[in-house]
Amino acid sequence: MTELKNTPTRIRIVRLLMLIGAAVIALLVVPRNDHQSYSYELNQPWRYQLLTAEFDMPIMRDSASQRSMRDSIEANFSPFVIRNTDIPAANIQRLRTALSTESSERTIEVLTGLLGQAYQKGIVAPELYKAIQNGNNRKVRHYNGDEDASDRSVTIIDGSGYMHPRMVYNFIDSAYSVANGTQRNTLPANIAKALTISIVPDIVLDTVIDAKFRNQEYLNVTGALGVIKKGQRIVDRGEIVTPQIYTNLNTYQEMLVNYQNDEGKERVWFMVGQFLYILICFTVLYLFLYIYRSDFFASLRNMAFLMTLITLFIVVAALVVEFVGQGLYLIPFSILPVIILVFFDSRTAIISLITTIMLCALLATFPFQFIFLELLTGLLCTFSIHHLSRRSQLLRTAVISLVSYIAGYIALCLLLEGALDNLTLRMLLFFFLNSVILSFAYVLILIIEKVFGFTSMVTLVELSDINNPLLRRLAEEAPGTFQHSMQVSTLAAEAARAIGANTQLVRTGALYHDIGKMESPIFFTENQHGVNPHAGLDPETSADKIIRHVTDGLALANKSKLPSVIRDFISEHHGRGVTKYFYNTAINESNGRPVDRNKFMYPGPNPRSRETAILMMADCVEAASRSLQDFSPAAIDALVDKIIDGQVNDGMFRESPLSFRDVDEIKRTFKKRLATIYHSRVAYPELKNTEEAPDHHDA
Repeated sequence: MTELKNTPTRIRIVRLLMLIGAAVIALLVVPRNDHQSYSYELNQPWRYQLLTAEFDMPIMRDSASQRSMRDSIEANFSPFVIRNTDIPAANIQRLRTALSTESSERTIEVLTGLLGQAYQKGIVAPELYKAIQNGNNRKVRHYNGDEDASDRSVTIIDGSGYMHPRMVYNFIDSAYSVANGTQRNTLPANIAKALTISIVPDIVLDTVIDAKFRNQEYLNVTGALGVIKKGQRIVDRGEIVTPQIYTNLNTYQEMLVNYQNDEGKERVWFMVGQFLYILICFTVLYLFLYIYRSDFFASLRNMAFLMTLITLFIVVAALVVEFVGQGLYLIPFSILPVIILVFFDSRTAIISLITTIMLCALLATFPFQFIFLELLTGLLCTFSIHHLSRRSQLLRTAVISLVSYIAGYIALCLLLEGALDNLTLRMLLFFFLNSVILSFAYVLILIIEKVFGFTSMVTLVELSDINNPLLRRLAEEAPGTFQHSMQVSTLAAEAARAIGANTQLVRTGALYHDIGKMESPIFFTENQHGVNPHAGLDPETSADKIIRHVTDGLALANKSKLPSVIRDFISEHHGRGVTKYFYNTAINESNGRPVDRNKFMYPGPNPRSRETAILMMADCVEAASRSLQDFSPAAIDALVDKIIDGQVNDGMFRESPLSFRDVDEIKRTFKKRLATIYHSRVAYPELKNTEEAPDHHDA
């Protein structure tokens, strides 16, 4: 039925740009690692094959050994200090000057003498004092001579007698009280203030020399213990990853990055290979859609949605893998086919799942295991949901997902390891979280409905509820139209099921196709009760009243925010057809004057989908069947053939994707259904002798 047209060049270019753009984004987020990446844990078995060094690499100390050596160096290291011999005299004089106005000469002599004793021992800052006291030998060192001098030497000094400023203050406070024979709790304010500004450390850390010698000591910590030569073993399968092996593996991974960056030309070819792999995956997807889902492929909106969804999964997967080990299993890839199945069909859902998993396998540590688990789970979830009509189905799908993951994981452990020793709670937790996220797919479905304008099966089921306010109003204000819509809905749904169209969409669209009749229900035959308002109107006015139910219906649909797919049923169920009754009447009454056909024509457009085409047929057939006097199979067959063949001849289905085989199947379905509805009833025999009548009533 569809007229074949060449796809515009612009649409082809946009589709090609989508493919290239998605491939480039995928290439940017996948790892630049042409060697296998490894996931390992301390004190756990090495799960891979024998790993040998691809280059010479140093053997570094493990973190525990490094920490122990650093602690030992800190405990035994004697700080380097500088003693300023000018500070004692200067600060003793400062104290004398500060006390000269308010203290006696004897007091001044006692206090300056005590401060001098403290300087003889040595005053250091609190941090340096703590470092000296915490050391094992409580020694300090003094570097003699310039750093570059040939005769430089180091003097070791006992630092156990050093004092920090608070100790000096307490020493002077205590000694002053004894010297004066007093029991004062605190020094006089003027003395305390003078001491505070006069107690200044004369021994400070020699930061440059101290850092130099410390770093030399630390070289023993960070220095290599030896070398693993190229080709030598790093770790073998089943070997426990000890702290030293763990450090060797970390060193290998770090050096591998630099080694790969130095490969130059080989690195470029590796990226070319990655891009070709990605491009091939997307090209296979495009070919499948072009051959088997041409209607989907022809829609830029559908293609934009699909490519965006797949690319989004790849980007999210790359981000999760970057921060979480084995994080790929946290991502519910099963959501992707479920979402596509809700809006489109199972074939598109399955090929999209396969494409996404093959692309994300570039991120997996174990590609084979990843592909097996995700394909197994994704396919089972797709099979389980088939038609999503209730939110509770997602919970069932989530349970199936969890069971599938666990069963597949156990199978892989037994296949690859021969035991369940490496089955970890971490992976089981990932599977559980994955399934929990899957159960909330309904939220994502709602978001996609709003962003892309799609309509899910759940929304269609909710709209088909006759308790919906709009349908309830139709039943109250135009009961005849409501009953007609119910009959059309049943008839159209049967035909849709017969040719493999969207049954729920047809059923829902049929319920709403005549809602515009609510604005003036009396003008439509099914709502009239002996009074025909058209009797006093001219044909043009009557036609306008009839045609207006399409535009009124669209206005109500927009006001009620019905999805666009439902509005299509309202606008297309008469297409660009003509109200033949009033048009023919106008011609008969025109006395030869020309009649404007456009005034008797519905605004259209003609049906553009299989579902709206089915509704047009069902609408006309159901309405015409009400006027039948003879309900024999032959009469019903003749009615159905006459109406549908007339629509075909008028070109009403040229823009729809119906085939002639579909039309024949729809006819057969209508005939069978109408024959069932209008079947002849059995005449009950009358009793000839009432006295022999039974006591009960026959059903």
